Amino acid sequence: MSGTSDATLSVGETTLTLERVSAVEGNDGLSIQRLLGTTGDVTYDPGFGNTANCQSGITFIDGAEGILRYRGYPIEELAQHSGYLETSYLLGKGELPSTEQFEAFETRVLRHTHVHEDFRRLIASFPRSAHPMAIISSAVSALPGFYPEVFEVAGEDVEELATVLLLAKLPTIVAYVLRHTRGQRMPDAEPENGFVRDFLRMALHEVRDPEVPDEVVSAMDKLLLLHADHEQNCSTATVRNVGSAHANLFLSVAAGINALSGPLHGGANEAVLTMLEEIRDTHGDVNTFVNKVKDKSSDVRLMGFGHRVYKNYDPRAAIVKSAADEVLGSLGMSDDLLDLARELEDVALNDDYFVQRKLYPNVDFYTGLIYRAIGFPTSMFTPLFALGRMPGWIAQWREMMHDPSTRIARPRQVYTGPAMRGYVPMAER
Repeated sequence: MSGTSDATLSVGETTLTLERVSAVEGNDGLSIQRLLGTTGDVTYDPGFGNTANCQSGITFIDGAEGILRYRGYPIEELAQHSGYLETSYLLGKGELPSTEQFEAFETRVLRHTHVHEDFRRLIASFPRSAHPMAIISSAVSALPGFYPEVFEVAGEDVEELATVLLLAKLPTIVAYVLRHTRGQRMPDAEPENGFVRDFLRMALHEVRDPEVPDEVVSAMDKLLLLHADHEQNCSTATVRNVGSAHANLFLSVAAGINALSGPLHGGANEAVLTMLEEIRDTHGDVNTFVNKVKDKSSDVRLMGFGHRVYKNYDPRAAIVKSAADEVLGSLGMSDDLLDLARELEDVALNDDYFVQRKLYPNVDFYTGLIYRAIGFPTSMFTPLFALGRMPGWIAQWREMMHDPSTRIARPRQVYTGPAMRGYVPMAER
């Protein structure tokens, strides 16, 4: 905890006690719930960078120390020993499952990976040039139309069914969207292949050999797990805000998908590939590029380094770097962009300019290279991010719905428009 006592705030002649909300780890909160009613003022916090909108027991991040934990478990241990579906269970339920619990959960999810034929037609109705995130968001919004029994927020059984349906259907939707944009048929799900392996088969089996190497399956599973949750980021806060109006899980998550589509949130790994291609094709070598980055008069930007939360090495980045080596090795591939990425990382980590600014590689730095090696086009990188983040969105929505302190989201503003003025008839203007 960062403190042990309440704080006081003086506004004019009014003194308000700000009650401390204690954290298990990390920053405590100071409650300002009585601020407006007591003082007539509100806080001003653009981007809510200093405002906790909830209490949550799902994910803990210490950006200064480079720590990420799901339900208390270090991300490094989960990446080494767990998998995407088991981690999905952990995030949603709060505890790791027993063998029997996991087998029942996995079986139920796999049973629902098929989608209705009309759903394929829905995806196929979009222009092939449509952005994949637009199609995926629309498809997720349409799901409760196919399953009206989960439209209303109505109890634990409905929440559990909605959870299973989203986890099961999204990989099939993402795979079908890729197939549609490529003008390829949409194959039936074959859940007996396993969750991640069948997703890769449905998405890429006419691009690559249907016998997906184990190393590729493992790397994809790991990438999904690493993206499963990341505290109150833009898309997760959006899911919570929409859900606070008691919108159902599907529509709340669809809003999160839309937030993730923004280039400042979900598009960073695509930007890294673009940067590496520019280094290869335009700048000549890494040192020339780095010098341009440090030149304030240059418009060259370094992508994949630094993070709004992490002021140390992103704990996910080292795991992804190792996975990149495994994937390329299993596929017998060499990648000039990966060689450039390694060289750029080495230069940046040993350059005072970047060290002083705490610009360390983040999870996006190597992620796109793996996706590309597996066979995904850059347009699918953000949909893959959404697929990975689904367990976190679900867990955050369900936690919020069962939190008695939840209120419908209604931020305040500081009005800066014109003061009251009279209407002037159009002929007199």
